Amino acid sequence: MRKLLLIPLLLLIVTSCKKGTKEDIILPGSSGNTNAILVVVKGSDWEGKIGDEIRTVFGEHQVGLPQPETLLSVSQIDPSGYKGFIKNGKAILILRKGKDENISVERNKYAAPQIIVHASAKDEEGIISLIKNRGKEIIEIFKEEDIKFTQNIFRRERLDESQFKTIQNLNISVDIPKRYNLVDDTGEFLWLRQHLKSGIARGDGSNNILIYSLPLEEGMDVADNIAAMRDAIGEKHIPGSKEGMYMITEQAYTPHTYEVKFNGKQAYETRGKWEVKNDFMAGPFLNYTVIDKENNRLVVFEGFTYAPSVNKRNFIFELEAIAKTLKIK
Repeated sequence: MRKLLLIPLLLLIVTSCKKGTKEDIILPGSSGNTNAILVVVKGSDWEGKIGDEIRTVFGEHQVGLPQPETLLSVSQIDPSGYKGFIKNGKAILILRKGKDENISVERNKYAAPQIIVHASAKDEEGIISLIKNRGKEIIEIFKEEDIKFTQNIFRRERLDESQFKTIQNLNISVDIPKRYNLVDDTGEFLWLRQHLKSGIARGDGSNNILIYSLPLEEGMDVADNIAAMRDAIGEKHIPGSKEGMYMITEQAYTPHTYEVKFNGKQAYETRGKWEVKNDFMAGPFLNYTVIDKENNRLVVFEGFTYAPSVNKRNFIFELEAIAKTLKIK
């Protein structure tokens, strides 16, 4: 009896409903990892110039990571093999020849959650040109879908933010998963940590979240001061194992800073590497410095990872998904 009761629950977990038709269609759960896509293209094209262009554009390295890691992991299947359960992939790019250059998107066609991007052009040269000129656009489509998917999971398992003085004092909201534990909450500075279980870190590795605000000074060049601001925060709040040790921006690696829109506000995204002064600990960080002119301040969300000898792209991606739920009330 107990096993029978579990069956409906399992069906609810692995299926979803597709609305908008005469009858609700039950879709199977999609398969595939975050930051990974399946490319449907002929084997001869994959081995030729089209495949070379895909590997060049989609194989670009993610900025700010200590080891080279691509923006997306890409695999290929011939159109003849694109059938059955293969169609249940979470993220699929279909390349084909057509009358005009075109990019279109389908969601939840064979499974859920699922995104299928169709890209077509007149001939081989057209497809190569499309990938070269619009490849970053395609990558962004897949990435935004992965962000939304990840945020939906976090929203269902979020911490009660009312317990944190800093979040209340800053008058913000953010969806942080329950697996993050409190390290420090002064009312002006919040530090949360999730212990990771991979690589030679053997449980000592961690993903970390920092949230704080700083004054917005008149005429301040925010982008040029991000490294100095985070170094001052590291000295004050993030000590190393001995006196004189604390987190700083790695001096041998210049961070990459981009101006972005962050939930409607001007902000700066910075990706780089952190290290502990006078020690050997280091890793990647992702920093969002949001300009809150109404309150004459900067609101900062930073995520950083310590995970020796393992790939860190997906850890930083998780921190990015959390960061992008932050809203100033």
